[in-house]
Amino acid sequence: MPRRPAAPITTILDRLEVSHPDATLALDFRSPLQLLVALILAAQCTDAKVNEVTPALFRRYRGAADFAAADPEELEGLVKQTGFFRQKARAVRGCCQALVDRFGGQVPDDFDALLGLPGVGRKTANILLGNAFGIPAIGVDTHVGRLAQRLGLTRHTDPDKIEADLAALVPCARQIRFCHLLQYHGRRVCLARKPACPTCTLVDLCPYSDKSEAKKPPTKPKGSRWVG
Repeated sequence: MPRRPAAPITTILDRLEVSHPDATLALDFRSPLQLLVALILAAQCTDAKVNEVTPALFRRYRGAADFAAADPEELEGLVKQTGFFRQKARAVRGCCQALVDRFGGQVPDDFDALLGLPGVGRKTANILLGNAFGIPAIGVDTHVGRLAQRLGLTRHTDPDKIEADLAALVPCARQIRFCHLLQYHGRRVCLARKPACPTCTLVDLCPYSDKSEAKKPPTKPKGSRWVG
């Protein structure tokens, strides 16, 4: 069972909406296929770097068949800046070949079908369902997982178990938005190494035990004289 948060999940969502009204998926895409490719490239790479690479990539390869038939060296060159480029190029080609063979080159809007594609795990499948098809889903990336733990929404560290806890807590109609809000809050406020707790809109609701404190001005000792 998921942990019961310190406040109703709707309160958490409402406050984050006020803080991050511009929250959205950070990856740029115009089709389910483009999002699938971008998610493969985003492994161990920043979304910003992926967004630098994909415009030229998507101009060169328009459909799944184009990616599947791509010259390996050319594709590697186009994705090189994202790191692990040989593995990623192979993953893109293999996944797109499966799309051609099984789904006529179209990305399916079915969770199990997505999981059957090479290189697609639960996080990628859920992000695709939510952002490409508008189907309620919880995609547990680094930010969503970290903030769910800090906010007391889960006791787990395993992404699949975190996903299950969050799916039970967050109303279906707000699940996609929930992920966007946590991602933005994780990038802007609840940072991994030094969260900005004093400026956090959720500070009074958050049970995180290692909260950072606002810096206080030094106190002048009694009887002392400061020079400065």
